[in-house]
Amino acid sequence: MATKASTTKITENKIIAFYMDYVLEHEMHPKSVYKFCKENKIKEDEFYGFFGSFEALQKGIWNKFHSNTIDLLNKNKEYGSFSNKDKMLTYFYTFFELLTLNRSYVLFSLDGKRQLLDKMGELKELRSHLKGFATELIEEGNADKTLKITKQSPRIFSEGAWVQFLFLLKFWIDDSSAGFEKTDLAIEKSVTTIFDLFDNTPLESIIDFGKFLYKENFA
Repeated sequence: MATKASTTKITENKIIAFYMDYVLEHEMHPKSVYKFCKENKIKEDEFYGFFGSFEALQKGIWNKFHSNTIDLLNKNKEYGSFSNKDKMLTYFYTFFELLTLNRSYVLFSLDGKRQLLDKMGELKELRSHLKGFATELIEEGNADKTLKITKQSPRIFSEGAWVQFLFLLKFWIDDSSAGFEKTDLAIEKSVTTIFDLFDNTPLESIIDFGKFLYKENFA
């Protein structure tokens, strides 16, 4: 986390770090922007230069998880040659690795709730970014297909990717396995399933994925 200091330039990342530190140390959200800025020795106008409210900051943290994920993907020289399926797999693996590095904050942010629909406002902008990423993958794949009937629907696929993310997020919250290895397995099986669905070969994957969900949630 960034060190509190008034002599260094205030950046978006530093404000995010200050905020995450605050909620974890105090186990509550700051009461006012004024008190938050005073405690961290920054000016209010510096805060408002990046975020219009704490609600916007909270959304910004989720956006940062996404943008940091994309940055890491782009730094991988082999990423461009990956299949669309492997790109999606790598995205989710990387995203949840970042969440794990910040697990205490994420659990606090979600209030330990299992009903993620209660937090849709905070995740609204992330939803747009993730759906945009999924749409790009499908459009890339469609560009190589000559028959319209073989092309996949970016709208349906991107919405499916978002629902998939919500399932994985809930799974990760509940996961107590070492190194969150069960979450990694859930990512692999869910991504394989959704791509098999679009390749019209769903039966084996759906049965396999269904058995996995049953075992992990009801066994």
